[in-house]
Amino acid sequence: MIKFILNNQSIETNLPKGTTVLDFVRYHKNLKGTKIGCREGDCGACTIMVGELTGDAVKYRTMTSCLMPLANAEGKHIVTVEGINPENNELTAVQQAMVDESGTQCGFCTVGFVMSLTNFCLDESPKDKNSAISAIDGNICRCTGYKSIERACEKVNSGKWEVESGKLVPNYFSDIRKRLTVLQNEQSKIKNQKSKIFVGGGTDLYVQKHEEMVYAEANHVLFDDELRTITETDELVELGASVVVTDLLESPIFNRLFPNLYRHLKLISSTPIRNMATLAGNFINASPIGDMTAYFLALDANIEFNTGRILPLKDFYLGYKQMDRSEDEYIQKIRFQKGFTHFNFEKVCKRTYLDIASVNTAISLKVTDNEIEHAHVSCGGVFATPLYLRKTSEFLQGKEISEETIAAANEILQSEIAPISDVRGTAEYKRLLAKQLFKAHFVELFGVG
Repeated sequence: MIKFILNNQSIETNLPKGTTVLDFVRYHKNLKGTKIGCREGDCGACTIMVGELTGDAVKYRTMTSCLMPLANAEGKHIVTVEGINPENNELTAVQQAMVDESGTQCGFCTVGFVMSLTNFCLDESPKDKNSAISAIDGNICRCTGYKSIERACEKVNSGKWEVESGKLVPNYFSDIRKRLTVLQNEQSKIKNQKSKIFVGGGTDLYVQKHEEMVYAEANHVLFDDELRTITETDELVELGASVVVTDLLESPIFNRLFPNLYRHLKLISSTPIRNMATLAGNFINASPIGDMTAYFLALDANIEFNTGRILPLKDFYLGYKQMDRSEDEYIQKIRFQKGFTHFNFEKVCKRTYLDIASVNTAISLKVTDNEIEHAHVSCGGVFATPLYLRKTSEFLQGKEISEETIAAANEILQSEIAPISDVRGTAEYKRLLAKQLFKAHFVELFGVG
């Protein structure tokens, strides 16, 4: 039995745990405001708000309901557009802003925009026009232009909204914390430890294997508290396998270690997907262009399995979609050393945002007096696996930062990669991208290229 709150209604259901929240609200609760678009987490038409009890407060994040299994709704407050509509049939502040600025376009995608902007008003993110626009980065319909929606964002941002005001969300939201506390005490454990299938956010599994995942016996670990921690010692940072990309963005540890964290992670998918996509899921997916895999390869990260075995991430990939793990092993922890002084991430894709990389790359360096003491370089989209550039990394150690060093390292890089031509570009184009992005690391970090 799965128990959660849907808008203002308490829900108990015995439906398969892999049923998507989108299908549940539309076909089992007849709430048709949440739209079916791409079913791949791209368009944002199915965006909902998910409230989680965190300490003494309820923390909301947007998620794409088309990729969210019911198991991940357990003990949460699931909010569709019907759940924010005022009882007097007036418009909320966000809805009114969209109407006033003619931002509704054809109307199909509007619900997603409204939910994203409403969540923006509720969360603790910085409040300015740019951050309001950033909050709708997962809503990509642009059928009649975008400036009207930008104006709506600006209007929403100019207001000061309190939950209790009733202008943003209905007054019943003020009772959700109590109701979730009761629900949490009754909450059943969703995990089925007999299964060898582990599902985090499902952002890839539900794209590739939608029908299969509905009935799969799986361990759902997105909200497993033991796998959601970010801690540090003097030398190490340790992360749980279910940490999502947004957790990194909100982590004081990561913001201190990575000054350009927001700019880098903004290149990765969209806000709703960053709210769902786990690090371990990205690693296990084993995509040659996995963004977070490239990121952590450049940190020379290690992964720890439930068996206690520890393995360098760079040794994890054996071939295309082949990994060094047994059927009984799953990732529990990720660790990396803090000894680097510089880090950079670069990515090129057909769209700047919310797109799969043609080529991505990252680098971490320890530099003293212009001499590279340690270097770790990764590159995605140029090999059958996510690629740690061993020879390039080794070459850089002990070298001074100069155009000559960068050019020589680039020659070695070219010998390590083996891109193929596909929909993301020709092999020659990817070689050029790898070369230019490697130079971009040094231009960005040192002004040398």
